[in-house]
Amino acid sequence: RCPRLALRKVEANAWVSERLSVARWLSRAVEHRNQTTLKVGAEIVRRQTEFLEHGPARMRPMVLREVAEAIGVHESTVSRVCSGILIATPQGTFPMKTFFSAALASRDGDAGEAGSASAIRHRVQKLIAAESPEDPLSDDTIARIIGQEDGIRLARRTVAKYRDQLRIPSSVDRRRRAMVA
Repeated sequence: RCPRLALRKVEANAWVSERLSVARWLSRAVEHRNQTTLKVGAEIVRRQTEFLEHGPARMRPMVLREVAEAIGVHESTVSRVCSGILIATPQGTFPMKTFFSAALASRDGDAGEAGSASAIRHRVQKLIAAESPEDPLSDDTIARIIGQEDGIRLARRTVAKYRDQLRIPSSVDRRRRAMVA
């Protein structure tokens, strides 16, 4: 036999009412998060049209603050909304945070003519992919090429950082691998 619980109707009604209130609050919170996520996604699409149509080389600089101001929320709200969310695009599926990239100033220091860090990383990757295996480009040479061809001022250590992020070995290691192969 099951034990029987004796509940007073008043206590039961209060408990049910409280749980219902919590459920309504949770439902509103989820709906608000969904709306905020949709607004952030729409703003990303609006600002990163070139990337969506042409790929990583066309990634525009965009920071959390700009999107937050555009949709009327705090920067930390945009950051929380973006964490753990993937966006399927014609270029592939990316974490939402991928679309946020700092601006790198052009040679004359104008951030308006800047490229995004993501686009520069893509450029570094393309230069290394096109290099001669017997004579790989040094980080300094890559920085100089990007400065001359794209008008973007880069330090050698910035190229090294991007190369490391892309998991590309140094020019010395690339040369050694070419000699072994």
